[in-house]
Amino acid sequence: MKTAFSGWRYLWKSQDIRRKLLITLGLLVIYRLAANVPVPGINMQALAQLRNQFGSTGTFFDFLDLLSGGTVSRFSLLSMGVYPYITAQIILQLLVPIIPALQRIQEEDPREGRKWMEKWTYYLAVPMAALSAIGQINIFNSYAARFNLPAILNFSFSGSQVIPSIAMLFSMIAGTMFAIWLGELISEYGIRGQGLSLIIFAGIVARMPANFASLMVDAKTRWLNLTVMVVTILVTIFAIVYVQQGRRNVPVMYPGRRVGNRMSMPVKGTLPLMVNMAGMIPLIFASALLQFPAIVGSYFINAANATVKNIATGLQNTFSGTGTHAWVYWVLYFLGVFIFTFFYTDVLFSQQNYGENLKKIGAQIPGVNRGAPTQKYLTKVQRRITLPGALFLGLVAILPYIISLFLPSVASGASLFLVSSAGLLIVVGVVRDTFLTIDAELKLHGYDDSLLVR
Repeated sequence: MKTAFSGWRYLWKSQDIRRKLLITLGLLVIYRLAANVPVPGINMQALAQLRNQFGSTGTFFDFLDLLSGGTVSRFSLLSMGVYPYITAQIILQLLVPIIPALQRIQEEDPREGRKWMEKWTYYLAVPMAALSAIGQINIFNSYAARFNLPAILNFSFSGSQVIPSIAMLFSMIAGTMFAIWLGELISEYGIRGQGLSLIIFAGIVARMPANFASLMVDAKTRWLNLTVMVVTILVTIFAIVYVQQGRRNVPVMYPGRRVGNRMSMPVKGTLPLMVNMAGMIPLIFASALLQFPAIVGSYFINAANATVKNIATGLQNTFSGTGTHAWVYWVLYFLGVFIFTFFYTDVLFSQQNYGENLKKIGAQIPGVNRGAPTQKYLTKVQRRITLPGALFLGLVAILPYIISLFLPSVASGASLFLVSSAGLLIVVGVVRDTFLTIDAELKLHGYDDSLLVR
């Protein structure tokens, strides 16, 4: 019988790994401390009143706080998180297949292509952050006006408010860039490559205690809420792990090796293709993209034309995921996750270039010619197995809405449902990727975590 001999007991003994873990934890603590700093000039009393209004009428703040760790409802400097950067990534990745020059850069020199993408993602994140900040301020002020409350922020580019408004805007942009910078520091000096994911992860986990507390508010339904939530979390985690571990093993014949004067026989092997290669990225992409209709609507909420004003109000109501037209948002969210899963998987799979790599080592899939035909065949297989993965991610994304349809009395008072599906997938995905990264670091330092003994 085989048992796993864990090298994780050496985790704290390795000075380099210990330093990376401490740096990561320290930077996450700094991020969470900065998340409590409010935007200058905010009317905290009006914000608290608005929060109370939404606490009894819908899940607007629950939705906005899902991936921000409560920074949105507090109107923190970090209320936009790293999502302007993610939005910039989406825009550039969508432009690469459209613009031949960008596609040529990616194909001819992948390393230079990555550097170019990183540089312009940073540049584009600044205007994206500015647009998001203005939209977020307008959204909050419009909802405050709807409930006959004072303005959350006196924001205007005319009269005596110009300088304070510019200060507010610059402080929110600086908060976003600070969060991105912390994420990059984690990736460089902490847990490698996990910076932005851990920033998002920290926000979700920070909201869990408050969300659990919200389950216990109503004495009549607290145990029903808790039971449904525990069952939902366990089932969702099981499904996430099951799908994440799903593989399609494609048979591959590897060439034999020359041993002295003899040539060994070809070796049969497999090429594992993941059912969900995109991970939790489509959820983040889709949620970031669906924030924009509400932001665009916020620019026209005070329009003189009644028709324009009604359309802007409708956009805000629809894309907050609440109200009579909430189903429109959730349908779009499902479609967005579904489409982005295929898109992101195609991007990642094309970068692997299995056809040429197998050809270089002389390997071949039985019945398929080497090179481009192999890549075409593998792409077809990958797309076919991505279908169940995309459907799974889409269902996970809209799980809160599905639960609200069947258990409205439970879902209305349990904001944790927002974390138990999309957020939980992100948490499980980040934890899994982080553990794999740490495991690789342990092996690199000579501590084999996956050593098997009899």
